[in-house]
Amino acid sequence: MSVGLYLKCENLQVTGAFKARGAFNHVLAHRAECERGIVTASSGNHGNAVAYVAKTLGLRAVVVVPEDVVAAKADAIMDSGAELIRFGRYSEERVPHAKELSERRGLHYVPPYDDPLIIAGQGTAGLELVEQFPHVETVAVPVSGGGLISGIAIAVKELRPQAKVIGVEPEGARRFAQSRTAGRLVVLEKAETIADGLRVLTPGALTWEVTSRYVDEFVGISDRQIETAMRRILLDAHVLAEPSGAIAAAWALSAPQPACVAVLSGGNASPDLLRRLLA
Repeated sequence: MSVGLYLKCENLQVTGAFKARGAFNHVLAHRAECERGIVTASSGNHGNAVAYVAKTLGLRAVVVVPEDVVAAKADAIMDSGAELIRFGRYSEERVPHAKELSERRGLHYVPPYDDPLIIAGQGTAGLELVEQFPHVETVAVPVSGGGLISGIAIAVKELRPQAKVIGVEPEGARRFAQSRTAGRLVVLEKAETIADGLRVLTPGALTWEVTSRYVDEFVGISDRQIETAMRRILLDAHVLAEPSGAIAAAWALSAPQPACVAVLSGGNASPDLLRRLLA
């Protein structure tokens, strides 16, 4: 790997992504309201974490995922005993459906990103990052709805204000960058990217507020750069990252920074994609 580049391997977390941090934090804080069960909307990794939390705590779980959800993510959710419902393609379609199920079935809704408890839970990754590498100068973080980068940015900026926090988005889904340029929340017409976990059309209201204060810059990376980074991380560092998880490292590899940490947010890659990348 490049000199000065370090990887924060959230792909090695339980369920293969950072999401259990926020899911546990939210559900444990609302334990009394969760007794009848929980429901969430997710591209896969958050749903997998919520299903894992439910299994661990003995709760019923329902997870709304996109119609084209990665098969491995769907299987993991069902393996934890959760009910899987396929609906739409974007977060903006899944979330209203999950909230409607919450009201109709009396289940507690666990937000995927735009929630203080979710953000605080994800922020523990930022606390660990600075503790493990106190001289970090740049932190690159994948950006979807903004829960992960919001939590990490708060932790990093409070502990090491001089460090830069860079949000990395797919070129085909630059909702935070466009919103910052416009000075208001922008809703994309579509989000086209190989990074299935980053197909969100607009920033969350809370995550937009947090990132406006704490994130230095949003940058875009192409699908080709993501695939190149996945291959290099796997072959050089012997670490598996899914497209959404590899995007921050893709930027760091394309624009080397001194004392840089790239967050590998997930490792639940499709076997078919891996075969193609390694062919």
